[in-house]
Amino acid sequence: MTGAFAGHLVFDPLLPWSLIRAAAVLAALFAALALWRGLSGWWLRGLAAAALVLAIAQPSLQTEDRRALSDIVILVVDESASQKIAGRAADTAAAVARIEAEVAALPATELRMVRLGDGAEDAGTLAMTALAEALAEEPRARIAGAILISDGQVHDLGLAPDLPAPLSVLLTGRRDDWDRRLMIRTAPAFGIIGETLSLTLRVEEQGRMPADLAGRPVGLSIAIDGGAPQEYSVPVGRDLDLPLILGHGGQNVVQLTIETAAGELTDRNNSAVVQINGVRDRLRVLLISGEPHAGERTWRNLLKSDNAVDLVHFTILRPPDKQDGVPVSELSLIAFPTRELFVEKINEFDLIIFDRYRLRGILPPAYLDNVRDYVRAGGAVLVAAGPDFASVESLYHSGVGDILPARPTARIVDGGFVPQVSALGQRHPVTEGLDRFAVDGDEPGPPGAPGWGRWLRIIELAEAQGQVVMEGPDARPLLILDRVGEGRVALLASDQAWLWGRGFEGGGPQLELLRRLAHWMMKEPELEEEALTATTGDQRLTITRRSLSDGAREVTVTAPDGSQSVLPLTETAPGRFTATIAGPDVGLYRLDDGEQQRVIALGPAAPREFEETIATEERLSPVVTPTRGGFHRIEDGLPDLRQVRAGRPAFGRGWIGITPRGAYQTADIRIAPLLPPLAFVLIALALMLAAWLREGRR
Repeated sequence: MTGAFAGHLVFDPLLPWSLIRAAAVLAALFAALALWRGLSGWWLRGLAAAALVLAIAQPSLQTEDRRALSDIVILVVDESASQKIAGRAADTAAAVARIEAEVAALPATELRMVRLGDGAEDAGTLAMTALAEALAEEPRARIAGAILISDGQVHDLGLAPDLPAPLSVLLTGRRDDWDRRLMIRTAPAFGIIGETLSLTLRVEEQGRMPADLAGRPVGLSIAIDGGAPQEYSVPVGRDLDLPLILGHGGQNVVQLTIETAAGELTDRNNSAVVQINGVRDRLRVLLISGEPHAGERTWRNLLKSDNAVDLVHFTILRPPDKQDGVPVSELSLIAFPTRELFVEKINEFDLIIFDRYRLRGILPPAYLDNVRDYVRAGGAVLVAAGPDFASVESLYHSGVGDILPARPTARIVDGGFVPQVSALGQRHPVTEGLDRFAVDGDEPGPPGAPGWGRWLRIIELAEAQGQVVMEGPDARPLLILDRVGEGRVALLASDQAWLWGRGFEGGGPQLELLRRLAHWMMKEPELEEEALTATTGDQRLTITRRSLSDGAREVTVTAPDGSQSVLPLTETAPGRFTATIAGPDVGLYRLDDGEQQRVIALGPAAPREFEETIATEERLSPVVTPTRGGFHRIEDGLPDLRQVRAGRPAFGRGWIGITPRGAYQTADIRIAPLLPPLAFVLIALALMLAAWLREGRR
């Protein structure tokens, strides 16, 4: 609508305002002088001077052509997860339809609707952010009101905008709603394997609890990695310290669930999932060097560089059969505590390394039999073989030989060769991608060979079992890995790895190879050759299957709601199959490919949307009250929409209000002088003439 509106008085002065003000002061002084002298026409003289000053100021009348603008009502609809329980979605839809109809019935009023879901990274309901963004897109002068349809559980109140109009809230939910929730108060990010750690939880009651359930203990079940749950009865309303013991390294998924009672608002907050990374306190390694040699410090430097490793290292400098006549009292050597290490404390070690060890009567056969039994019970032994391994004093001819993956042929092959990763080794995590750590040598190797230096000796092996991951000349086994009982064994058929560390012919990835080898033997989860793992991020699951075998693979994914889907895996690298799937629901996912099983938690320990589910006015009151808006529960009926004057309460029984703003757009502006300049001059002359006549008669 367009109309002409009488404007207001404006001035378009002919001179600067400073001169006009000076002229006005001078005119006032002349009028005061006339009054002081007793002239009867002093006031006529003053009016004449004022007319002249007004003529210089040139008063004008400004009129505008205005186009009236419609009012805008912003409607924010909360469609977060907590709004989908107990019929709230239907209440929300009915309220939206009612507001749309009410706004459409009002003259010159428009509706702007904003729908919001759950915030990113479990930020909760960000209704104030959505309202602020909608407000920023519209002229503030046209905002007649804002309406929020929600349960009142908003998590960004600190970002509430400055509203120029009333804010009203239509509350979903019921007054008699009640709920229980499981809260994880504290949870460690990691824990030491085999040691007790504490997890603090709390069961809370919310809303109008039934009298027969309020304050009574509830059942709690705890399951680790999807195993059989353990049942407990726990009280409500106070913190509980739950002791846990992690049984393996890597990620441990702990699922806690309280029983669901009939009539409870939702069971989505009755479960919580905590992921705890299991780590070893200290890795204890026993290193036995049979004799001093050029590569002896290779193992020592590697193990001492890891702060998590406690290393016990013995080098046999003086065998028992050495007869040099030196009195025992003058020897500065430390006696080898054989019984203490190989009988009393052998099970305290995570790894035993024999570096060029040979049988010289230092360790009795019974002690070496203990080493064999230690491996079968879950220990780990690494044999770095030198020329001694091919002799009659070979460690193979002891009880340890029963668990070694190959036997020596008594032949030592001297001569340079470039170690090669075998076809199986390209898939094994110990040697997978090892060529990425290679260093180019001064002399190029054979075609297709990695860019690392040569080794100069290999011990020939026969009847190789287990996994041959590296090979020497003529495809001879160089590094063999094997599992014996519950333990692990590795045999490195050369003592020349130190050449890489010294940079011979460009060197090679010595530390990376030995680090992986040692950690595989100590059963670090990231180096398992047969493993099913998963990582989470951006509400997605990335599934990885490592395997030494070829062939197509697929995994069955069981969602938190029990539904199953079969997901094909794509081989992205030798021995590595991956796939990515969107996880729509927060909770525990089970993965199974027929050989390996895994559980993984998607989302936070307890979703923020379900921390508090009872509809309430308390959170939003500090935002709503200053705007003179109010709250209306949808269960009491859908409200009417009324127009109220600014400054009046904008809510009442059965209705909510908006404030018409009367905004307009100026289409044209016209400015016309109030009087022509000559008219002001004639008025001034007339007043001066009147003053002269009045004073002349007297």
